[in-house]
Amino acid sequence: MQVLTVVGGGLAGVEAAWQAASAGISVKLYEMRPHRRTLAHHTADLAELVCSNSFRSNSLENAVGLLKEEMRTLNSLVMSIAQNHIVPAGGALAVNRNLFAQEITEICESHPLIEVIRQEVLQMPAKEECCIIATGPLTSDALAASIKDFTAGEHLYFFDAAAPVIISDSIDFSNAFWSSRYEKGEADYLNCPLSKEEYEKFYTELIGGETKKPQAFEKEILFEGCMPVESLALRGYKTLLYGPMKPVGLIDPKTEERPFAVVQLRKEDKEGSLLNMVGFQTSLTWPEQRRIFSLIPALKKATFARLGVMHRNTYICSPRLLKATYQLKHKENIFFAGQITGTEGYVESAAGGLVAGINATRFLKGLTPLSFPLETMLGSLSRYITEANPTNFQPMKANFGLLPPLPERFKNKKQKKEELASRALRILGDFKSILGND
Repeated sequence: MQVLTVVGGGLAGVEAAWQAASAGISVKLYEMRPHRRTLAHHTADLAELVCSNSFRSNSLENAVGLLKEEMRTLNSLVMSIAQNHIVPAGGALAVNRNLFAQEITEICESHPLIEVIRQEVLQMPAKEECCIIATGPLTSDALAASIKDFTAGEHLYFFDAAAPVIISDSIDFSNAFWSSRYEKGEADYLNCPLSKEEYEKFYTELIGGETKKPQAFEKEILFEGCMPVESLALRGYKTLLYGPMKPVGLIDPKTEERPFAVVQLRKEDKEGSLLNMVGFQTSLTWPEQRRIFSLIPALKKATFARLGVMHRNTYICSPRLLKATYQLKHKENIFFAGQITGTEGYVESAAGGLVAGINATRFLKGLTPLSFPLETMLGSLSRYITEANPTNFQPMKANFGLLPPLPERFKNKKQKKEELASRALRILGDFKSILGND
C-alpha cells in the first residue's frame, strides 16, 4: 500500500492526514509533542489552538467565512469538529479549544489508516518518499535548518504573540457588562470599560512596559495581523481606541453611555469559566502583564490561566519554491502545507492541509495534482503564496481582494461579496465533481 508521511500534527497536518486517509491512503502522522515542547503549546493534543479559540467570521460576506464553507464542501475534518464544540462569539465561529483538540486527537489516533507517531523529525525525509511538511510556524530548529538546506532557499520569519486567558470568577463583574457590538449576536462578549482617566493611565504604563525581546541573532519582524498590543499602542494615543479597545457600538448599562475605551473578553468554553482578552496578544513580560492589565478596573484582581507569549513564526519563500498544488517545484513528491507556506490564520492553515492532502493522494494514486480554481478562496490563496513577489513575500489571510473580479460592477459592497461567494461555491461544486470522477 502507498504510504504518505505527514510531518506536523497541527491544523494543516491533521487535515492533510484526514483527506488522504479518507481516500484510502495509509498515513504516518508525526508529531514531536509531548517529547519536544514548543514555547506556545500547552498540551500534547493534535490541532491545539494556540493564540485564540476563534476561527473568525461565519458569514459568507466575509472571506474567511467563504473559505470555511468551501472546506465544508470538501469534507474538512477541522470544520466538522469545530462545529461540535462551538462557544458563543457573535458572528464568529469560536470553539472550546480543549474539547476541539481532544476530539481530533481521538479521531486520528483511532483511524485504521492513520498511525500517529510521537517523534521529532530532525531532517527532510528520503527523496523518494511522498511527504507533506506541515510543521507550521513553530518548526523546530533542526528541521528548519534541514528544510533550508533541502530547498537552498532563504527562510523568512516574523514574531507572533498570543493573548492572555483569564479565569472568569476572578473578574469584577460590577465593572463589566455582557454585550456584542451593535447588539450583534447574543451578548457574547464581556466588556470591561475604562474612563478617559483610566485609559490614559493604562496607556502610559502599557507603552512603558518591559517586553521580552527576541534573541540577538533574530531580526524582529512583527506581522500586522498579530501585532502585540503594546506595539500598536506605540503608534499613537488613539490607535487602541480604533483597534482592540474601540468602544463603538457598545453602551455601558451602568452609565447608559458609550465608554471612552473598552477591553473585550471572549469565552474559551460554553460555561464561560475562561475568557480570552480579544486583540491583546502581547510580548510584555509576565510580571508586567499582571501589573499593567490589572489597571483595567474589571481585571483589578484577575487570575490568569495563561499569560501572553511571543514566539518566532517560520515560513518558506513559497513563490520561489512551490507550485499552486503545494508541491515543491524541484521535487514533486514533497508538499508543504499550512502556515509554513506563508498563509496566516487557523482556517487558512487547515485549508492548505486540505489541498495538500488531496493532491498528495492524487500523486500517490498516479493522478495529476490539481490547482484549485482561482475563483475559489482555496485557489486564490494558493495562487497568492506561489505568485507573490518573492523579494517582499509576506503572510496573507483570506480576503476578497485575492479573487478575480466579477464581470459586472457592483455599487453595493455587500451584494458584490455575496456574488463572489456564490460564484466561488458554484465553481467549487463543479470542481468537486471532477475530483470525484477521478
